[in-house]
Amino acid sequence: MTLKPLRALAFALAMGGLAAAACGNDKVTPVNYGQPPDASLFDTGNGGSSPYGGDGGTGTTPPIPEAGPPTCSDALKLCPETFTYPYNGEQSVLLRGSYAPSAWTAGTPMTQAGGMWTATVSVPWNVAVEYKFFVNGTTWETNPTQPMTADDAGDMNNLASAITCPSDYTCATPPIPPAGVFDWRDAVIYFVFVDRFLDGDPSNDCSVTGSSTAEYTSANYLGGDWAGVTQKITSGYFNDLGVNTLWITVPVSNADAVTGAGVLCNNGACSADQYEYSAYHGYWPSDPTSVEKCFGTAADLHALVTAAHAAKLEVLFDYAMVDIHTSAAIYTQHVNDSPSWFTPFCQCGDTNNGCSNYDDYKCWFAPYLAHFDFTNSSAARTYSVNAALGLIQSYGNDAFRLDAIKQVDPSWLASLRPQTTTYESQVADGGSPQRFYMVGETYDFDDMAYIRSFIDPATALDGQFDFPLRYRLVDAVLLRDTAPMLQPAIPDNDPWVFNQPAGMAGLASFMDYNDTFYPSDAVMSTFIGNHDLPRSIHYAEQTLPSWLGSNDQDALTSNGSGNAWTGEPAPETDPNTYERLGNAFGVLLTNKGAPLIYYGDEIGLPGAGDPDNRRMMEWTGYTTAQQTLYARIKALTTIRAAHPAMRRGTRSTVQVDADLWVYELTTTAGDPDPDTVYVGINRSDGDRTTTMLPSGLTELITNTPATGTITIPARETRIFK
Repeated sequence: MTLKPLRALAFALAMGGLAAAACGNDKVTPVNYGQPPDASLFDTGNGGSSPYGGDGGTGTTPPIPEAGPPTCSDALKLCPETFTYPYNGEQSVLLRGSYAPSAWTAGTPMTQAGGMWTATVSVPWNVAVEYKFFVNGTTWETNPTQPMTADDAGDMNNLASAITCPSDYTCATPPIPPAGVFDWRDAVIYFVFVDRFLDGDPSNDCSVTGSSTAEYTSANYLGGDWAGVTQKITSGYFNDLGVNTLWITVPVSNADAVTGAGVLCNNGACSADQYEYSAYHGYWPSDPTSVEKCFGTAADLHALVTAAHAAKLEVLFDYAMVDIHTSAAIYTQHVNDSPSWFTPFCQCGDTNNGCSNYDDYKCWFAPYLAHFDFTNSSAARTYSVNAALGLIQSYGNDAFRLDAIKQVDPSWLASLRPQTTTYESQVADGGSPQRFYMVGETYDFDDMAYIRSFIDPATALDGQFDFPLRYRLVDAVLLRDTAPMLQPAIPDNDPWVFNQPAGMAGLASFMDYNDTFYPSDAVMSTFIGNHDLPRSIHYAEQTLPSWLGSNDQDALTSNGSGNAWTGEPAPETDPNTYERLGNAFGVLLTNKGAPLIYYGDEIGLPGAGDPDNRRMMEWTGYTTAQQTLYARIKALTTIRAAHPAMRRGTRSTVQVDADLWVYELTTTAGDPDPDTVYVGINRSDGDRTTTMLPSGLTELITNTPATGTITIPARETRIFK
């Protein structure tokens, strides 16, 4: 992998600024774990009025960039090949053979023209194909003019030599795993931010003197632990909501007795900010070979994983491998090794002193977070990889979320990926190995090719969090933007161009492009909110909150930090706002990917920027609007689980404009569970109708007949079968 600039930058925040104290991202100096850029001060473009990237300034509308050839492993590549059989008065001829799973029994009808029957089919990449012709529905024949081979029974078949087709291959849909093996395309992920979820065992509560705290916001530990997560597993909370995968914050030991200030970088100079943070988030590792005592004991973590598996929940551990806290023994022991396990201190963003702007694998996010030097120290790399493998071996987690993967030397992932196969049988329910899923965080709203460069299920990641989709989804559904949408796949350092249709039409166009951009065997994780962004509910308010920005583009790239410590937002009271958030989940949960629900988003938990977006989970006192949102998400996950077309099908638009999108989802040919459903999503504040659907359908959310002119209510999703 070629090292690529990571697009980080230093910027001044409106209130004096917050910056890196744990994990970096590609565009910012983050508070303790990554933040999107300050839209009002960051402009990648060279013209135009957009606060985050220019509009090109040329007055022309460039085309959407070409996605290039599809990407998939050789095992999924298909080449077109034409087969022939001489015409001799036959009424029908079927081509049958080994070119497709069911082709020996179903076959492909051939077309007769002149003196020849022909059929063009897709054949496996670089695999010889045996075939035969089924004539007039009664007789098996071969073409004597073509090469022959004997099968295992001694019967003669024609043989087509193996071919490759670098310029015109297609990618097959990955096969369905054997019974008992979890298909990661079926995943619905719930992000359990452990410290903020539920205090199940007060005896392990931690508190770090000096941590900053405000009315709603705290950078101290609040008591959530693995015992609390286990309580909610056994009570059936996650099963009721309809999720099947739990993302657990970093479980390894952190520097849990110290605080650290954020780092403000402005115009290439850096200084400490005014707030002190603890390691409640889990991203200040001190010993990746032991578990975090503020969350519980090793036995507690074992109990969580055991309970999850008993409840048919997969467990995804967050893993932070970029750095180590300087208070850790491992830092003292190995900083002076030759080569050192750590890069020399250089503050990310401190470009006035020759440091990088998050564009290498060396800079430190904060003076107390030493960056591992996996480039030069194989010993450091081996230690970190072995620690990750040790978690799988000890606790049986099913997946990793790999933090800030773009800021880790590629040799680290290349070493980890093949070794995970050692443990895949350990986490399988049956005799077949269970795929160990790895999803990465590459914080980039625009450079899709860069995000894709980390994905190769054979050697690297299975997928990444889909930041470009999140940008367009929030823009179209929550903000209800009426301006042209951002063009997809803009390379880093190029100006941002807003030339795509507005609203749902733009979202449909982007998602069509996005669906085939990544490898066909990738499983991207789609999301609306996470722990680095303002809470999703606020984007859906009737009037854009001023703290999010002065316009929609400001809001899309705002980190909300100006109200993270003062003037934090109160809970939303408008029921329409909750309906809009439910609509956004309607898009996620009816389309392929592994959709993510950030804890609390199922009830519209409020919060500005980090750490206000990490408030303690609420378990009682829900309003009617909150209960309705929860019920809507539960209904969507239930329908998704019953319909494979939503999880692995293809989508085609039936009707679309700025406010209404109606689409069909259908499984591909040969799917063992054929399925077709229709979805209508109305973002407007008025009812919309469609006459474009077939008759005799049932609407699945309300369980009512639907035929003729069908109404999609304001701010609602409807699903038809």
